[in-house]
Amino acid sequence: MAKRSKKRCEELPVLHPHAAGIDVGASELFVAVSADRDPQPVRSFPTFTRDLNALADWLQQSGICSVAMESTSVYWIPVYQILESRGLEVCLVNAQHVKNVPGRKTDVSDCQWLQYLHSVGLLRASFRPPGFICAIRSLWRQRSSLIQMAAEHVLHMQKALDQMNLQIHRVLNDITGLSGLRILDAILAGERDSVTLARLCHGGVKSSEDRIAILGQWPEIEVWRILDVSRIPSCAEFDIQHAFRNDSPSTGAGQTRVLDRML
Repeated sequence: MAKRSKKRCEELPVLHPHAAGIDVGASELFVAVSADRDPQPVRSFPTFTRDLNALADWLQQSGICSVAMESTSVYWIPVYQILESRGLEVCLVNAQHVKNVPGRKTDVSDCQWLQYLHSVGLLRASFRPPGFICAIRSLWRQRSSLIQMAAEHVLHMQKALDQMNLQIHRVLNDITGLSGLRILDAILAGERDSVTLARLCHGGVKSSEDRIAILGQWPEIEVWRILDVSRIPSCAEFDIQHAFRNDSPSTGAGQTRVLDRML
């Protein structure tokens, strides 16, 4: 049975004769085309932008129209973008799917195996959204990371307040709200009078000034820790819509409407 499957794999018809395969690495790329395209069908290229453009030139000179490569970490992204901008069709495949294809010979490199599988149509391309959707997705993920970081730093501020015996975060529901930030800003500005700090609260705060005005200790190292954490940018000021439109002035009207619906 093994010999039959191997023989069938070798006899598969070529569906994409203008196909190439790329083995993506952090510092070097190995590229393979069919043997009838170039006297040296397997070449290596560094990952600098100049070398990626040279890779695209070589593929176009060899008559290549479609390129297959695995989605290795984030190293594939610059290669994908340059090849796509040069008019080449890029087939981004899952590495696990490639490993599950039987019949590979031991003396065939990864790029040659990718090139063969792509030429006989055994690779399934992963979904890659349009460029402006990728930009929105990157900004959205950045915002999520900032929110997570901000939550962690709020815990750091609460720990510093506990060590200073300032029970502000136990009286106010949110120390990053209007009243909490007023008090923290005043502390960082040098204010140490508890009554003055309590009067900075917004009129809508239900807790009394006597409850808020709790004396604390003022070790400089803890004040510095609060100052250091407060330098983290506020996630509330991270406007995805504004950032996307500033970074992409060429966004079309249709894409803008899609952006508005998503946000």
